[in-house]
Amino acid sequence: MKRLALVILIVGLFSWAKGQDPQFTQFYANPLYLAPSFAGATGQDRITSVYRNQWPELNNVFVTYSFSYDHFFENFNSGVGILLIRDVAGSGNLGILNAGVMYSYDIQVTDEFHLRPGIHFNYTQQGIDYHKLIWNDQLSSGSTGGGTIEQPPTDPYKPDVDFSASLLGYTERLWFGFAVDHLLRPNYGLYNNDARWPIKYSAFGGAQIIKKGRLLNPIDETLSLAFHFRHQYIYTQLDLGVYWYKAPLMLGFWYRGIPFFKGSNPDYQKDPRGDALAFLVGYKLDQLRVGYSYDFTISNLVSSTGGAHEVSITYEFKTTRKKRNARMVPCPEF
Repeated sequence: MKRLALVILIVGLFSWAKGQDPQFTQFYANPLYLAPSFAGATGQDRITSVYRNQWPELNNVFVTYSFSYDHFFENFNSGVGILLIRDVAGSGNLGILNAGVMYSYDIQVTDEFHLRPGIHFNYTQQGIDYHKLIWNDQLSSGSTGGGTIEQPPTDPYKPDVDFSASLLGYTERLWFGFAVDHLLRPNYGLYNNDARWPIKYSAFGGAQIIKKGRLLNPIDETLSLAFHFRHQYIYTQLDLGVYWYKAPLMLGFWYRGIPFFKGSNPDYQKDPRGDALAFLVGYKLDQLRVGYSYDFTISNLVSSTGGAHEVSITYEFKTTRKKRNARMVPCPEF
């Protein structure tokens, strides 16, 4: 158990040292994390909560919590939102807390095409529970109850500020966009060292190839194709997926990975099979949506991680009387 705790710590520290943001399989169920342009994109109030447990067979080595709220101001064609992210890694609870506000503005370019620029201001804090760590000299002595010669961080909770921007374009059946995160390169060095978070670039989009509805229910069946591309530091990732919605049920399937791509760093070798296959099931009842997804690992780690579980809950409601039928983004809801 001592060695397992040390391995979990090393894995967690390595992941953070390489500078990767947490990712969500149901990124459209967490739209404000995907891009600030989605703030207010439903035309009403929306509360979203997401829980993700990645690699559970390694004793909850990566656990992420997300909460967001957004509102659309129809008279100003504007959306505002707040986003809270808590990500914890390893036995020492190495993690990041993000709290931010965002703003988006809907521009009607033509009768069919809209643009939504968005910005996100963010307070961020990285911290670690030093007293939960087990060091090599403690393992060598045969007991974890004694002390260690290792010195604690000078600042175990490192605060900083950050900024992100995005642009989203959409029609009745198409959407595409991109986002740039960590433009201020916040410093997460716990030992007074300069450890800047790398900028993350992402692009996303898709199309509704089937859309059916009735008089009382304008949209009760859709089939959508979508993609999500992101690059950060030496890591490049691509998700390709399909969603089928038949009220009230949503089913989805995703492939994550870029076959035969080895990245920009010669020391980083990508498994040619990709990273994972993701399966999604969602249920929508009036204003409430609940989704569950499971990532099945297909890389060399298939026998070691246990995949990833993710649960999303979204509640939408209207606080003001709707004055006109504004066109909203047609992307999936999970």
